[in-house]
Amino acid sequence: MKKWSLLFWVSPLSVFAQQKNVVQYVNPLIGTQRMGHTFPGATVPFGMVQLSPDTDTIPYEMNGKYNPDVYKYCAGYQYDDKTIVGFSHTHFSGTGHSDLGDFLIMPTTGTLQLNPGIATEPKSGFRSAYSHANEKAEAGYYKVQLDDDNITAELTATTRTGFHQYTFPKTNDAHIIFDLMHGIYNYDDKNVWTFIRVENDTLVTGYRQTNGWARTRTVYFAMSFSKPFKEYGCKDFSKKQVYRGFWRKFDQSKNFPDLAGKQLRMYFNFDTEAGEKIKLKLALSPVSTEGALLNLRTEIPHWDFEQTKAAAQAAWNTELSKIAIDAADAEKQNFYTALYHAFLGPTVFMDVDRKYKGLDQNIHTAANFTNYTTFSLWDTYRALHPFFNIIQPARNGDMISSMLAHYDQSVLQMLPIWSHYSNDNWCMSGYHSVSVIADAIIKGNKSFDAAHALDACIATASHKNYEGIGSYLDKGFIPDEKLGTSASTTLEYAYDDWSIAQAAQHLGRSGIYETFMKRSASYKNLYDATAGFMRARKEDGTFKNDFDPLSTHGQGFIEGNSWNYSFFVPQDPEGLITLMGGKKKFSAKLDTLFTMYLPDKYFAETEDITRDGIIGTYVHGNEPAHHVAYLYNFAGQPWKTQQRVRMILKNQYKPAPDGLGGNDDCGQMSAWYLFSTLGFYPVAPGSAQYQLGSPAINKAVIQLENGNTFTVEANNQSDKNVYVQKVLLNGKQLEQPVITHEDIMKGGTLTFFMTDKPKK
Repeated sequence: MKKWSLLFWVSPLSVFAQQKNVVQYVNPLIGTQRMGHTFPGATVPFGMVQLSPDTDTIPYEMNGKYNPDVYKYCAGYQYDDKTIVGFSHTHFSGTGHSDLGDFLIMPTTGTLQLNPGIATEPKSGFRSAYSHANEKAEAGYYKVQLDDDNITAELTATTRTGFHQYTFPKTNDAHIIFDLMHGIYNYDDKNVWTFIRVENDTLVTGYRQTNGWARTRTVYFAMSFSKPFKEYGCKDFSKKQVYRGFWRKFDQSKNFPDLAGKQLRMYFNFDTEAGEKIKLKLALSPVSTEGALLNLRTEIPHWDFEQTKAAAQAAWNTELSKIAIDAADAEKQNFYTALYHAFLGPTVFMDVDRKYKGLDQNIHTAANFTNYTTFSLWDTYRALHPFFNIIQPARNGDMISSMLAHYDQSVLQMLPIWSHYSNDNWCMSGYHSVSVIADAIIKGNKSFDAAHALDACIATASHKNYEGIGSYLDKGFIPDEKLGTSASTTLEYAYDDWSIAQAAQHLGRSGIYETFMKRSASYKNLYDATAGFMRARKEDGTFKNDFDPLSTHGQGFIEGNSWNYSFFVPQDPEGLITLMGGKKKFSAKLDTLFTMYLPDKYFAETEDITRDGIIGTYVHGNEPAHHVAYLYNFAGQPWKTQQRVRMILKNQYKPAPDGLGGNDDCGQMSAWYLFSTLGFYPVAPGSAQYQLGSPAINKAVIQLENGNTFTVEANNQSDKNVYVQKVLLNGKQLEQPVITHEDIMKGGTLTFFMTDKPKK
């Protein structure tokens, strides 16, 4: 085991003195292979700009049908690809569906090409071959050699502005392609309209409106070059319109400053000397080109690339240093990369003057909070937002204020389900904003209007015409005939309703508490005692026929099977244990979940579930069962929680491009890793309790926003010593494997004594 220096034991602050440069452990290339995991580009914590290479232009549809290959490009970058098509400014981190990829930039030389070409023939377009040997990805910085054009590309960013630096060879034919057609999950009609103004020979402004996962999304930009371009042009790839007006009076293909269309690509030409650097800055705004220009001039008023890179990495270091750990370097790389992924989103969504576009498509001012977007709530309510309640409580309060602004602007009077860029894309099931809000209320976050937030939760959960809520209220379950995900959605509503009840109780609303506690017991209506599983019910109350608890298709569950969802009662593990016949039978069923084999045929039609994310029949690569390993604690077998958690950590998280066993889903997979590595986990957000597991580091010091520090020590911890002999909280032995949020916030020391033998 690694020895601690005496200096490390002087005080918690000395940990931070010794780990001044934790960004060195971040590897943005972790999890960039296979499914649409993460992107390796340049951004700052929670940045609006997430600037990254895109490695292909896979269309969303082919011959009028969904193209399944597009799924691999949810984040735009695939590690196995051999070419890069350019660098775009907006990305999602590891989502199972996608959008964005705005404003792609690509430097080239030689004959001008305005088509990206195809991967098998890289020289057929403006894409370029590259090698991982000449690629560097760090927090806040990305660098790659574009081999076909002998250009070195470097990227960094501020919150709202991407900074590019391209080192060219000597040539009279240097080009910078500006692709306004490019997008992720792209198709011909996705671009609704594009507008461009060439303000002068170094400044271009405009906007792009798309109709994709976000139905009505408009992004404004301002782009500035460090060197005047000698000429420029544009090609419109749109289908010929019947009516074209009188703009035909102008030749708009070359050196014309007022451009608009659906499918536009521009180019800017330069003469360059050997080793000359051409830089460009591109700022985004949700409001206007004026706002984008203000963002650009405010955030990067200079042309010093290294200064901006240093500031980006300093911002990352500040955030990442909130937790200092002692562990082997490989574990540090895993840990700090997971922390990096957790801090990629949600993303800031307002200009430097605090203006933003709301759900009502009007302009608002966030007077007393920072407005955020990118809420993948079906994923992130489970662990990411609870993690923020410890590490980023002020930000999490602002995120909830952003959700409440969404609610106030919603003509449907609903909190967000999955929101991005002034839209709700309504993806996934449940109404998990209420879980995020309740968890923050229970844990004492007072930075938002809790009474208003509870009212918003109640209104959202009472919207009878939304996804089976009416049937759920009338029958206590959603009939299979009404909804293809009737069983899982019923289970999710029951949990969400419990979280509303907890917030109501905390705020003294006893009537609301009683109503929603009754609703939260609806999970019992799906339990089939004869089969021993949760099961979809039909309108007449009978269980759905042809039941197969292994299948992820056609059984009433979203992205999972009954084996995993039958344990989705985080709000009432004790009640579930009783339903399943007691602790002994419950533990045996959990054992089977983790050890039996799930044949490929059972998830062949569910693209979010792949073999690499499965252990036995437990699907860690998808979220619904993320709490399940901790349920052994409730069954009186905490040593099995300890063993399972450590096994999952080793199996599903590795410091490699294929190191994640599933989509990171905007930080949820990473948040599970962070909690579990630290030794505790929020089984039921909305409760102030955390279940203890098995810490996988020697020591961690958490710097809290209130000025306190919370330290986790794991004496004699190793890959072999995964079992907990005893736990002390501030020197006092714990009788149960539980700590509270207050225990953490008060500061102190949680000490695990580890062994290689389970303590039964």
